[in-house]
Amino acid sequence: MNIHVHTPDETETAVLDEAHIGHIHGALGTILHGDVGPRTTWRHRLQTLLAILGPGLIVMVGDNDAGAFGTYTQAGQNYGTALLWTLVLLIPVLYVNQEMVLRLGAVTGVGHARLILERFGRFWGAFSVIDLFLLNALTIVTEFIGISLGLSYLGLPKELGVALSAVVIMGAASTGNFRQFERFALVLVAGSLVLVPIVIMVHPPMTEIVHNLIVPQFPQGAKLSEVMLLIIAIVGTTIAPWQLFFQQSYVIDKRITPRFIRYQRADLWIGIVLVIVGAVAMMAFTAQAFTGTAEFGQFKDAAAVSAGLEKYAGRLPGVLFAIALIDASIIGAAAVSLSTAYAIGDVLSLRHSLHRKPKDAKGFYAVYCGLIVVAAGLVLSPGAPLGLLTNAVQTLAGVLLPSATVFLLLLCNDKAVLGPWCNGRGMNLFTGAVIAVLVMLSVVLTSSVLFPEATDETVILSLLGGGTVLALVAAVMSGALGRKPADSANLAEREHWRMPPLHRLPPARLAAGSKLWMLVLRGYLIVAAGLVLVRIAQLAVSAG
Repeated sequence: MNIHVHTPDETETAVLDEAHIGHIHGALGTILHGDVGPRTTWRHRLQTLLAILGPGLIVMVGDNDAGAFGTYTQAGQNYGTALLWTLVLLIPVLYVNQEMVLRLGAVTGVGHARLILERFGRFWGAFSVIDLFLLNALTIVTEFIGISLGLSYLGLPKELGVALSAVVIMGAASTGNFRQFERFALVLVAGSLVLVPIVIMVHPPMTEIVHNLIVPQFPQGAKLSEVMLLIIAIVGTTIAPWQLFFQQSYVIDKRITPRFIRYQRADLWIGIVLVIVGAVAMMAFTAQAFTGTAEFGQFKDAAAVSAGLEKYAGRLPGVLFAIALIDASIIGAAAVSLSTAYAIGDVLSLRHSLHRKPKDAKGFYAVYCGLIVVAAGLVLSPGAPLGLLTNAVQTLAGVLLPSATVFLLLLCNDKAVLGPWCNGRGMNLFTGAVIAVLVMLSVVLTSSVLFPEATDETVILSLLGGGTVLALVAAVMSGALGRKPADSANLAEREHWRMPPLHRLPPARLAAGSKLWMLVLRGYLIVAAGLVLVRIAQLAVSAG
């Protein structure tokens, strides 16, 4: 039974689309608008959790996409299970980043791109949306590459399969029914568990897996530069900029308010468990299948992994891996496209909700479907530089990830935006260190891709050493700028606090340390992005 109490006038919040206000119609349950009754029994709490489940599951499993399949299986085929420990270190980073955006979404009702625009000005707002658009467009191309690779192994026609996949992805989001899309997405989430039976059939040694999860080590005899680049790729494929924009907007579109943040955090943790299980599974069964064979250390692509699994473990593991790859690519394409459509709708004040039919949100669906059509068309175009596009995605993601996290940290310390939900000092200490490490890894990745002949072990170790010092300084600075955590006695008040309308917010006032960060960040992005574009142009010319 739902209990209703008086809630503040919705006109006093910053929600930009009226479709974002109303009942929560989740894939697995409903919560009526204005239901703030206490959840005193386990049954009632479970019902609430089931209704809230979705954003965390989709954003996490969606990140185990085509690029992730390639990265994790490359780690397993080339280095065995030696790099499993990197996944454990990424768990707190995944949680902290995504917890901040889900908090921003529930409390503000405004998407990530719009908040950047309003609090940091048009330059950074436009910069973030344009970068997101370009990077996401390239990422969606890699998703359709994954679909084509899976179809190729299964012996199915690539042209028909890619076209049908594009139609399914567009159709699932275009019904005007949020619940139907979420059910479609959660079916794909369940499909990701197909990786688990492959582990059972290949049966890698569990003792070795557990050991390498908890004991950091580098593969014996491997070049440090190559291993570092793969570690950076693991970081980049596990923590991507589109995730921040997607989850914040999806939480808003699902109509989740601060009242249900604790359930949203549980949803996120379940998603993190699934993404780590999938990553560990891929590293483990490829390591077991390829170790001691001629293909060990000779990773090619995901289709070759399916062929190798068939050769050394049987036909069924190869088929299941190809199916899992297609499943992951479809959910990845849908989530990345949605993150872009949400961001553009937010910034341009367009109607942008899955609760709306295409005729009621033409711009939103035009962006969503347009990205998918273009990406599918590129993959099907003969002679398209798909390898070049994949390299561009990896490099640009490495450049943009630190900036996305900087904006996230600044927004979560903006009292006008989050009020009693602002970060505490502990969160700022951790996030400041993460940003510094991401910048360091971004510099290593960018320099290695742009100047491969000049990047050796000495350069990488120097960057790592400097980055460690930078991480310590950034952590101390960000922690000093943070505030004390909110008093738990004010929990009831926090549950009803929402950000006021955007026009009523006072101007953002950045501390001296934050302004310095912004200045350094702007210079780094201009230089790094420029170098990346030059390098891509050079590769395109040489390929032609």
